[in-house]
Amino acid sequence: MIDIALIRENADIVKDNIRKKFQDDKIPLVDKVIHLDQEFRKLKTSGDDLRSKRNTISKEIGALMSCGKTEEAELAKAEVKEIGEKISECKEKEDLLQKQIKEIMMIIPNIIDETVPLGKDDSENVELKTYGDAVVPSFDIPYHVDIMENLSGIDLDSGRKVSGSGFYYLTGDIARLHSAILSYARDFMIDKGFTYCIPPYMIHGDVVAGVMSFSEMENMMYKIEGEDLYLIGTSEHSMIGKFVDTILKEKDLPQAFTSYSPCFRKETGAHGIEERGVYRVHQFEKQEMIVVCKPEDSKQWFEKLYQDSIEFFQTLDIPVRSLECCSGDLADLKTKSIDVEAWSPRQQKYFEVGSCSNLGDAQARRLGIRVNGESGKYFAHTLNNTVVAPPRMLICFLENNYQEDGAIRVPEALRPYMGGKKALK
Repeated sequence: MIDIALIRENADIVKDNIRKKFQDDKIPLVDKVIHLDQEFRKLKTSGDDLRSKRNTISKEIGALMSCGKTEEAELAKAEVKEIGEKISECKEKEDLLQKQIKEIMMIIPNIIDETVPLGKDDSENVELKTYGDAVVPSFDIPYHVDIMENLSGIDLDSGRKVSGSGFYYLTGDIARLHSAILSYARDFMIDKGFTYCIPPYMIHGDVVAGVMSFSEMENMMYKIEGEDLYLIGTSEHSMIGKFVDTILKEKDLPQAFTSYSPCFRKETGAHGIEERGVYRVHQFEKQEMIVVCKPEDSKQWFEKLYQDSIEFFQTLDIPVRSLECCSGDLADLKTKSIDVEAWSPRQQKYFEVGSCSNLGDAQARRLGIRVNGESGKYFAHTLNNTVVAPPRMLICFLENNYQEDGAIRVPEALRPYMGGKKALK
């Protein structure tokens, strides 16, 4: 959510930003907000004048009573009562207008960073750099589920019977590998200076509305029936929610966390759920990075976060590339986003394994996350990035470490978490 002062003073900047995101249908919302805001401020001024008048008359009542002017005092009391009714009417209208303004402001997209490339959708995202050699071996690499099944590591049929499509059982060495990757990711980020945290896996609706757009919420979140609780789609949701209605001391910033959680997603929309694969599923686990910082530090943190992701994959000998999201592919709350994509030697292409995002002060405005600085209070900036998210990460891991004899090589960095095993056979 952007600052309404920007709309009041520079509506053209907001409209131009909407055009850059190819959401022209939202342009009229800017003028609507301006109109509602003018009405709101006019009403507020009227309400303030009425309150001032009521206070003045109320003070006069005592003086009239002390002078024995009872009749005049009664008239004054009646006037105070009438003014009070008008103030109540004004307040009702103010609250309604405020609600309408907020609803529209939640839909108007955040101002994107000036460095974001313009484009309509993800087909126009821009490759920044590749890391590692994207090798295609001389032998065939099986489909990832076949690799797992050959190692007795996955049971999709039972998952489907118990929970439906998009669920699975991991067993044996594949289950151990899954946990090992998460444990290694946790320690990797702790060594980078991040504080480890395990957050709640369910959050209230107002927190959901604070951390994401309505369209994302509808397509992603599972709601607990009969309760104001939602299952988180990523630990970012509850980690940013941790700071709701908080005034942080400037000296305590930045706050950098690496958080673990299971994640639950409906995955409705164009992508759908694979019948056999585990690339897009309803339930998975993830190690995340979360940063709350001063506005002037957020660009530097953004660079650090996605570089940490790239380094993590390099330690596991997985080639990756960084891909900048174009304006049309950015979620409405984001100012800038870079995807980290891993190399798939079987498909001979890269696919997304993580996304690093700078949200500016959008989430902080929605959730009331402020900083008490030397020059006064201001809204913090928030950032998030995926360290690793199995089982999707398992796909690139298995493919890039697959050997011609069907064994899976275990990179050196992961061996302490796999009981010293050098390979899975």
